[in-house]
Amino acid sequence: MIRASAVAFATLLASTSLTSVSMAQTPASSPAPASGGFATSDATDPYLWLEEVEGERAMEWVKAHNERTFAVLQGDPRYETLHQQALEIVQAQDRIPSPGFTHDGHIDNFWQDAQHVRGLWRRTTLDSYRTATPEWQTILDIDALAAAEGQNWVYKGSTCLQPDERYCLISLSNGGKDAVTLREFDTVERKFVDGGITLPESKGGASWIDKDTLLISRDFGPGSLTNSGYPMMVKRMKRGQTPDQAETLFTGQPTDVSVSGYTLRDADGVVKATLINRSVDFYSSETWRLGDDGALTQLQLPAKSDITGLVQGQLLVSLKQDWTAPSGQDFKTGDLIAWPLEAWLADQSTPAQLVLRPTERQAIEGVNVTRNRLVVALYDNVRGSVRVYTTGQGEWTHTTLDLPQNVSVGVGSASEKDDKVFVSVTGYLNPSSLWLADAATGAVDQVKSMPAKFDAAGMTVDQHEARSADGTMIPYFVVHKADMPLDGFNPTLLYGYGGFESSLLPGYSATVGKLWLERGGVYVIANTRGGGEFGPRWHEAALQQNRQRAHEDFQAVALDLTQRNITSQPKLGIMGGSQGGLFMGAMLTQRPDLINAAVIQVPLFDMLRFHKLLAGASWIGEYGNPDIPEQRAWIEQYSPYQNLRAGQPYPEVFIHTSTKDDRVHPGHARKAAARLEELGYPVLFYENVDGGHAAGANLRETARRLALEYTYLSRRLMDTPAQE
Repeated sequence: MIRASAVAFATLLASTSLTSVSMAQTPASSPAPASGGFATSDATDPYLWLEEVEGERAMEWVKAHNERTFAVLQGDPRYETLHQQALEIVQAQDRIPSPGFTHDGHIDNFWQDAQHVRGLWRRTTLDSYRTATPEWQTILDIDALAAAEGQNWVYKGSTCLQPDERYCLISLSNGGKDAVTLREFDTVERKFVDGGITLPESKGGASWIDKDTLLISRDFGPGSLTNSGYPMMVKRMKRGQTPDQAETLFTGQPTDVSVSGYTLRDADGVVKATLINRSVDFYSSETWRLGDDGALTQLQLPAKSDITGLVQGQLLVSLKQDWTAPSGQDFKTGDLIAWPLEAWLADQSTPAQLVLRPTERQAIEGVNVTRNRLVVALYDNVRGSVRVYTTGQGEWTHTTLDLPQNVSVGVGSASEKDDKVFVSVTGYLNPSSLWLADAATGAVDQVKSMPAKFDAAGMTVDQHEARSADGTMIPYFVVHKADMPLDGFNPTLLYGYGGFESSLLPGYSATVGKLWLERGGVYVIANTRGGGEFGPRWHEAALQQNRQRAHEDFQAVALDLTQRNITSQPKLGIMGGSQGGLFMGAMLTQRPDLINAAVIQVPLFDMLRFHKLLAGASWIGEYGNPDIPEQRAWIEQYSPYQNLRAGQPYPEVFIHTSTKDDRVHPGHARKAAARLEELGYPVLFYENVDGGHAAGANLRETARRLALEYTYLSRRLMDTPAQE
């Protein structure tokens, strides 16, 4: 069985008011040409030295910029209050402890607070969890471990051997990096196994076959990693062997994103298939079955598809492309289909069953399985519901759980012992609640709810649409005080991401509410193409040569906000991270006339070199390959680093990153700041020396980052802006 981790409740949200549509035409935005060949080659990039992650010169530059930024932002009289509020929120004890079912029905949770900033892995019974004060038993204390070993450990999860789940591989990251050390842990003895399995730091993973056998995908030395920096080989390692001694089962190609191995298990923990996944690019993959004789057989699945579960002997697969199956059946992008596993493995021309076909404005946002049921979070126009599916007589039927309407829902951890499943429910202005459903009977019961973390009295949520340059209507949410005057003078923060089929579902954010909304700010979330709000096609519409569409969508929302007199340029700021940081850079270079602030978080910025830095090559499927002239041409048109120019109305921006980010190279953020300064623009830059891609290795670092961001936004948007 493929088990889902507990849902991150704070990010699953909902809207509360009717949709209103703006038909105002947004003029097309033409990306500026790259400025004079700047940084179009290594020879013309004067800031390559900032890509030396921990180089002495680079770190001196970082230190100097951090000191300047701290002096400006921490010196603001609002900073300390914002910092204390952020710290209180992230360290609060009254959060919902995110639950994960163990195989025997117990509840696991990973918890961080003021006393446990690195966190506790802990466990209780379901009955105890349902009470107001569960009796937790600590399995592993990461703070104590880090102190005892003198390491900056960040917990990255565990992989436990089913069905008893006594032995687990604990993933420990140095400072928050994606690369982890794996160590065998005994959950009964609650200690690391003496002489147990230990795998050194690497990206990749490991999966149990049995107590003495693992599938491992790691850095095995020169020639074992893809160009993206991920494992290219899967090995079968026996207890007592070193990774070098393990048997190589599969080797991919350097141009692949990665390869990995895993076992497909039923609800009793019995291995039904041992599989190897070869990610050819970020969206296309091959799945190979390892036979008992060691032979590998490629399964006949479409390149763009995901195995999403196994329930009652039925293999579930979600499709991200139109596909004609070997049986001759035609399926559509977004379909969820199923095969009887054993029959299909014996004969892959076995017909599949259509479980669910979403409409154009629907999207499947979550799939999980209990012992006997399939549970699906289905969104319609960015509002969620939960369906329970069962199969019989050759077809799938469903019921819908009786949950609050017009909300966001998240399907959380599901039990393999019975048919219980956790579901999160939340709205932009409504604190998250946790429900326990019995998928067999349809019974639902609210078991936890968060107290309000900000005063939402008098606030409301609207959903509007903006017309993008090609006429496509782009939905967006606006969270604001109901008596907000439409005078164009409301401090407004516009958030976007727009890539990798990642949906921006409405969600209750205590920090946004306390640090921004409660203080009179307006919060806007743009559901642009490139995301997954309306399924795979919504994402594919902004892939590669069509990436500019997503940028135009975001710009259309910004323009629509001004046309509605919700805000105006002096009062409009934008925020986004990673791919969203690229979004911010595109807005900065293409439509700086629309904004007066930009929080650019752990960004992609130099898109002509993204594929050469850390995990960047894995994203060629999203953006294209700058080494191919035709693809380089469209990337060069919007790459923010090359398109920064003098004499533009750029506002002072706030850029931040992390030295320990081993996914998006910190060089992107550093070079962006350096180039802006060279051109004469003021820049605030902050680099956390730890924290990984999340830019915060512990709760205190997270609170500091939040306080810096909202102090900056207060200065730019809540104060009377200076003439620039």
